[in-house]
Amino acid sequence: MKRVFGIKKETQPAPSVQDASDRINKRGESVEEKIKKLDAELARYKEQLKKTRPGPAQEAVKARAMRVLKQKRMYEGQRDMLYNQTYNLDQVSFAAEGIKDAQQTMAAMKSANKELKGMMKTVSIQDVDNLQDEMTDLMDVSNEIQETLGRSYGVPDDVDEEELMGELDALEADMEFEEGVPSYLQPDKEPDLDSELNMPSAPMGHASMPAGRANAQADELGLPAVPRASLRG
Repeated sequence: MKRVFGIKKETQPAPSVQDASDRINKRGESVEEKIKKLDAELARYKEQLKKTRPGPAQEAVKARAMRVLKQKRMYEGQRDMLYNQTYNLDQVSFAAEGIKDAQQTMAAMKSANKELKGMMKTVSIQDVDNLQDEMTDLMDVSNEIQETLGRSYGVPDDVDEEELMGELDALEADMEFEEGVPSYLQPDKEPDLDSELNMPSAPMGHASMPAGRANAQADELGLPAVPRASLRG
């Protein structure tokens, strides 16, 4: 049977872009090594031309140098062609990687879109608006409660602001008069016990003499003089 129908040949997979690029790079490296060897040979011939005199020997060296130079030009052309092929393969590889990245991005976006649609079914914009309105009302009520609890007791509602400003100005004037110390912060003065007990004050100055003695003469010591009639008796 195998002789009649033959054996099915195994098909090899097509080489990838990376495999082709690696193979071309290897060929380029091989050509580059050959060019370096030719450069070394040309340098040797150059030294020989400097040392030899014009004649048959120098012409032979020039012929060998020309042959090596032609080989170098050929290898350089092959190297440039291989580099161009590598550049084209790199461009193809970059484009292929970009397509793969785009496919993965599209798959991720489709999955995210499906999940987002499922989540949006549980959320309604009307519910969000209602929730915001309720939160606003609750905050207003909370502020009113705080204001009510923060009121001061015993403060009349009909307080005249102008009267309060007048008292404040008077308090400031009092503070300036007392060198910056309010009267309610000054130390208490000592009480006057005499005034509280209504006692008479002590006499001040010379005591007044009776009218009859006012015209009497005084002696050397300042005492009233004794009448002479009384001395005779």
